Amino acid sequence: MSGAGSTEARPLTAKRSGALAGHARVPGDKSTSHRALILGLLSIGETRIEGLLESDDVLRTAQACRQLGAGIERHGDGNWSVRGVGIGGLAEPEAVLDFGNAGTGTRLMMGVVGGHPITATFDGDASLRKRPMRRILDPLATMGAQVMAQAEGGRCPITLAGARHAAPIEYHTPVASAQIKSAVLLAGLNAPGLTTVIETEASRDHTERMLRHFGAKLTVEPHGQTGRRITLTGQPELRPAPVVVPGDPSSAAFPIVAASIVAGSEVTVEGVMLNPLRTGFLTTLREMGARIEPVKQRQEGGEEVADLNVRACELHGVDVPAARAPSMIDEYPVIAIAASFAHGRTRLRGLSELRVKESDRLAAVAAGLASCGVPYAIEGDDLVIEGGKGEATGGGHVLTHLDHRIAMSFLVMGLASRRPVSVDDTAMIATSFPSFVEMMAELGGEFLGAAPR
Repeated sequence: MSGAGSTEARPLTAKRSGALAGHARVPGDKSTSHRALILGLLSIGETRIEGLLESDDVLRTAQACRQLGAGIERHGDGNWSVRGVGIGGLAEPEAVLDFGNAGTGTRLMMGVVGGHPITATFDGDASLRKRPMRRILDPLATMGAQVMAQAEGGRCPITLAGARHAAPIEYHTPVASAQIKSAVLLAGLNAPGLTTVIETEASRDHTERMLRHFGAKLTVEPHGQTGRRITLTGQPELRPAPVVVPGDPSSAAFPIVAASIVAGSEVTVEGVMLNPLRTGFLTTLREMGARIEPVKQRQEGGEEVADLNVRACELHGVDVPAARAPSMIDEYPVIAIAASFAHGRTRLRGLSELRVKESDRLAAVAAGLASCGVPYAIEGDDLVIEGGKGEATGGGHVLTHLDHRIAMSFLVMGLASRRPVSVDDTAMIATSFPSFVEMMAELGGEFLGAAPR
């Protein structure tokens, strides 16, 4: 795996396809995969993981866990074991923790290191080096961690000296962010007493679910109208626990939107996690008129899971409230693609957080829409899209800015637009969905160029 250096670009073009059909299984959920590895590291004994997402992002987290002392083995496709060292037992890494493009892995592991008396340097690729880390570093400093070195603006490479004696805190998150919350809770594992995180808007709760699964004592109470107060009892002895990783809803969004906009399509996406804090995009698509039916609903890995049957339909524009952003923050680029084919205007409200993702996603989406002939406007933090009444011109060459979701979103557009859509690079798709092009081709999608490997 390469670090902050560049990777050879792999451009790709998607062209208008016939009806998509068949069954698809998306990769394991990335959020769950990161957390299963990290909590396996922090447990004493062996944790078995089934369905781990074997993407570059997750493999970077696995390597960081090894550098911190865990024994990690792969036993076959998606089946892994982690021999943990327990809370307080981390080894100081001899080399840089290179997270590539993995923002989630970086921020969660900063929380782990921040609560332990060890020093580690965090770095990654050119995209990760642009992403702000101050929101993570500030609460960790309150708990006793020190930033020994950093790039301008609190960016990687960052050398973090964890707290010699981590202090429990009560922390109000400045924005709804599962990564900020998770970093504080993971640091709080090695602090005596109670560590509390207060959110005014509920963010994804995978960390809370996984902590309980591994035996931590954690309470969640309502806070205000839409927030939560999460309290963790520090210094537990985490128990190894088997984890079955469900299908990633963020990855499922791409074949779901493709099946909705490519005429005549019917696709079933299998084993998708339906955690209500992750499915705002399903709510939005259904409001737009999408035909999405859950079947075989069940429980896997502590999460509600179902197969989703999706049929092509006529979409119409909607007004998406800002309050829905935490439950669909990663799906806005592909929702913008759906809106491009809808009848009428779609307004996506409150997208400020998109400006600090793998790229400035708001600007990247807007530029991609412009290159494909889709009328749009940015009004403050809102993105307004004028739909094409079931069609979009396409024909653009989209700059992805090393962002996997921009690449996949505009390839989905190309499958349904009048003219092909090309993206400048697909190499980074491996960070979350290595089989994306292969899977879409098996469903009937047509591509010109080499698929990412």
